[in-house]
Amino acid sequence: MATRGPVPKPSSQRRRRNKESAPTTAPTAPVAPPAPEPDPDWHPIASAWFCSLGESGQAQFYEPSDYATARYVAEAMTRNLASSRLSGQLFAAVMSAMTELLTTEGSRRRARVELERAKAEEPVGVAIMAEYRNASRPPKG
Repeated sequence: MATRGPVPKPSSQRRRRNKESAPTTAPTAPVAPPAPEPDPDWHPIASAWFCSLGESGQAQFYEPSDYATARYVAEAMTRNLASSRLSGQLFAAVMSAMTELLTTEGSRRRARVELERAKAEEPVGVAIMAEYRNASRPPKG
C-alpha cells in the first residue's frame, strides 16, 4: 500500500479517461470477528481509539491479526501518553500503524476503500419537491 503522494479524491469526484483496472478478487472470508474488549489499564484515549475500531466501517475487513496489531498499537499509545515526555518517534510509529489499520480517511482512499453512510430518509415534502424539480429539467444530451 502506497503511503506517499497526495490523497486520492473520492471516486465520486474522480474523472477517468482510461478504463479502471479490473477489481481484485479474493477468496471469501468468514464473517468479521467481533472486536475484543479494551484492556482496562490502557489510557482513556487509547481505549476510546481501540473501541472505535469495532464500530467503524472498515471493521468488516479486519481479521483477528488486525485486532492483535491494534492491541499492540493501543499499548504503545498508552505508554506514550502515560510518559512525562511524549516521544516523537513513538508517536510517528503509532500513527504509521494506525494508518496501516485504515483508521484515517486518507489511508482508506489510498487503499481504494470508500465507506458510505446510509442516507437518512427525506421528509415527504422534500422528496416530492426534488421529484418535481428533476422532472421539470430538460434531459441532458
